[in-house]
Amino acid sequence: MTQHGNQDLALENIHPPCQSACPLHQGVRDYLLAIATGDFDRSLAIIKETNPLPFVCGTICAHHCEDECRRNDVDKPPSIRGLKRFAIEYGNAKAQPLAEGPKIEGKVAVIGAGPSGLTAAYDLARMGANVTVFDNDNMPGGAVRHYIPLYRLPDEVVDQDIDEIAEQGVKFKSGVELGKDITIEQLEKEGYQSILLAMGLPVSRGLNLPGTEGEGILYALPFLKKVKREGFKFEGSPTVIVIGGGNVAMDVSRSALRAGAGKVKLACLECDEEMPAFSWEIEEAQEEGVEMNPSWGPDEIVRENGKIKGLQLVECTCVFDEQGRFSPDFNKENKNLLEGDIVIFAIGQGGDAGPVRGEVDVDERGRIVFNNRTMATSRPGVFACGEMVVGPSTAVQSMGNGRVAAKAIASYLQGVPFDSAALEEVTELEKLDSQVAEEIDQVERNPIPMMTPEERVRHFNQAELGYDPETAVCEARRCLTCAAGAQRIDELCVNCLTCVRICPYDVPVINEEGTVTIRNEHCQACGLCMGICPVYAIKFRSSYVDEAADAIEPAVKELTDNRNGEPAMLAITCAYGAFALPEFVNKEHKNTVVVRYPCVGKVDSLHLLKAIEEGADGVVVVGCSESDKFKCQYKEISQWAEKRVNHAADLMESIGLERERISFAELAGEEIDKFDQVVAEAVKNLKEGGSSSEGEEE
Repeated sequence: MTQHGNQDLALENIHPPCQSACPLHQGVRDYLLAIATGDFDRSLAIIKETNPLPFVCGTICAHHCEDECRRNDVDKPPSIRGLKRFAIEYGNAKAQPLAEGPKIEGKVAVIGAGPSGLTAAYDLARMGANVTVFDNDNMPGGAVRHYIPLYRLPDEVVDQDIDEIAEQGVKFKSGVELGKDITIEQLEKEGYQSILLAMGLPVSRGLNLPGTEGEGILYALPFLKKVKREGFKFEGSPTVIVIGGGNVAMDVSRSALRAGAGKVKLACLECDEEMPAFSWEIEEAQEEGVEMNPSWGPDEIVRENGKIKGLQLVECTCVFDEQGRFSPDFNKENKNLLEGDIVIFAIGQGGDAGPVRGEVDVDERGRIVFNNRTMATSRPGVFACGEMVVGPSTAVQSMGNGRVAAKAIASYLQGVPFDSAALEEVTELEKLDSQVAEEIDQVERNPIPMMTPEERVRHFNQAELGYDPETAVCEARRCLTCAAGAQRIDELCVNCLTCVRICPYDVPVINEEGTVTIRNEHCQACGLCMGICPVYAIKFRSSYVDEAADAIEPAVKELTDNRNGEPAMLAITCAYGAFALPEFVNKEHKNTVVVRYPCVGKVDSLHLLKAIEEGADGVVVVGCSESDKFKCQYKEISQWAEKRVNHAADLMESIGLERERISFAELAGEEIDKFDQVVAEAVKNLKEGGSSSEGEEE
């Protein structure tokens, strides 16, 4: 095998950076491609292959995938989280049983119904285990259920995920508190062979400041839960001071506004650039009127006659030391009084090992003793996962940790040693070549539609409105489909350099040995090289081109089985842009069957001839012309697609058949309603060309 062949083999185990960055390693590229080509059901099915909480993730996921997206080298990444929500709202698919992997037997108890515990329960149930989830709240969902505000995560979203997890066989016992209603020992006596502790970080932290004793002091998690579950409202429009700069502090601040605060002021140690909250959370809080006071540390809660007058702040000059450790420094000479009536601490959460103390080992800091490689506690058969052992995490990071715990428990039940360090590493592609990136057209990102800030603060209705199909199709099309494109077949390639000459992105190159290397890791998957290669020495890594070509034969059979006296026409269209919208995908066309390709640049002349051989009277290839709304990201597609169609027409003529049997046309996305006219014109030309095949039997 040549050096290039070895590189291709290695690429089989390399994921796009988005997939590597996702703690669940979801097939982001594939479900975005499905949306971009109008197959919303397929998109949702791909998501549900690896994600037990798709509704939650589509609504509040921190989208680590976007941070590593290679489109960052061009402009901005696709809105992956927004597109996940779209797939959930417009797709229809159920989670399927695991096709591969270990099948296990055993009774497992999961303590805690948050993201990590739910993920572990879901995975274990799909493997065959008998799983029961215990939670001290009456509604499962953990932190995402009780602490994330309704304007970000409505209850019905969580309900949908819980229902689907239950459909996998997971049982739920709510309102059951570990250490009070049940113990680990009792669960073991009831026959549970393994127990997973996934209780999260339920304790809000505060500061021992002068003035904290007395009324007017609140803590983040109890406050958020009271607002969400009990509809708590402030009286008298007080000014609320929030201490903290993380995501929870933003939720507290924005919830306080909706709960009737007249003004919300936030103070944190970090400067603007260091604030730990996500940038979009900070921006949305500012839009709603939250006053930000970065680089200030709390010094004293000032009271007058027992009532809070404000928060004395001292300038914070540095939060971290040279080693990056938390070690704030203050300028005691510079102080500031932040006036307000109520102070809410939102400076972090802690775990509570009390319910398991005496049953598993706990260290001197009150943390469960835990082996992060085996996921095991000190007690045989008892494992732990999620924030209670790894610290504050995003929901999807906790889910990823829960998945590892499920694998550990599965190994334990099978009597097989487990070491998370031995799990297969997901290797990602290198950065996009700068010269290739320069050749890619910049396409503006479509922001997720939201209510105006003025409307948002009036209620707790979901602030994000979500994408409509047209916007979602366009946004998903911005994905670069990394590592899905062209691959050189070494034994066929004759190094004619045709692909080197034709590629608009300079992806094929001549290597040091004087042979062609197709740098698949930089391929933009336009497909031009594949159809022009004279010896068919190029194929696609992804199967979607083959799937489109394979659809021709059954489409023609359907066509010829339903003749009614008119020419039976096969239309091969682009699958992107307006051709991906439901009004086109779901429309029936008289005497015409449509096969959609992920760009007509991937249509081969032989595909067209095959359609005629199978019985189609004519084939019209419909590509995309310039469109303001539906912009094609590929270069030089139309001219090459038309050349291939004309080549096929020439071949038809050379064997004595009408060249009008095969034709090419273009439609702008805004003109998609003229598609039937385009086909009618092709039929007219076919008839005028002298074709006698109008459904006659030969």
